[in-house]
Amino acid sequence: MLPGSGSDERFIRSVFGFPLAGIGIELVAPPPRRGADVVAGYRHALDAVGPGPVLVGGISLGAHVAARWASTAQPGRVAGLLLALPAWTGAPSDAPAALTASLTAANARAGGVAGAVAAAAGAPSWLTAELGRAWAGYGDSLADALEAAAAEPAPTEAELRCVDVPVGLAALVDDTVHPLAVARRWHGALPRSALVTTTMSAFGADPEALGRATVLAWLRAAIGRHRHGR
Repeated sequence: MLPGSGSDERFIRSVFGFPLAGIGIELVAPPPRRGADVVAGYRHALDAVGPGPVLVGGISLGAHVAARWASTAQPGRVAGLLLALPAWTGAPSDAPAALTASLTAANARAGGVAGAVAAAAGAPSWLTAELGRAWAGYGDSLADALEAAAAEPAPTEAELRCVDVPVGLAALVDDTVHPLAVARRWHGALPRSALVTTTMSAFGADPEALGRATVLAWLRAAIGRHRHGR
């Protein structure tokens, strides 16, 4: 499972560790590379996973990279996908998450990690605390990593249509950075998917809420309860 831009493996564990353990799956959360080759590091981590079939996925940027990787994987390599908070489809263009990452990168270049955290002070307190913790781990490479994330294409609808395995999608109904409309668009393109939603407040109170939603969606897709919430 791969983290979002500026995030890390510790946050992935807090979201997915127990929900996956509850269905007997051990979580593997590789640490991201700190810098401009963050996406290359994600792809390397996916390529290094055993022969499969494997269950892969991630949050935001991590979900993008995992889905694109799965779209070209050898048949039988992927057992399913767990995709939380997809942020855009295809080119980033003016997607809110891409613009936010670019702005945060500019703040980090101007004022370091402390400056980036200070500029995010308007976010919910739990989110500001989590960003400050994770960003500190990137140090001077934070801006490079965020700029790489902001420029990285997500899967196109054509690529998503090639992913013929059960896919669990999760979104927050009130997240303006990762719009629910994007998750719905992915759901419409993926041949075997289910979408489960939760809220920002539930996620803030318990990060596992997002992990549970994603795992539940994957289970529904796996047993055929997919397409438009069936």
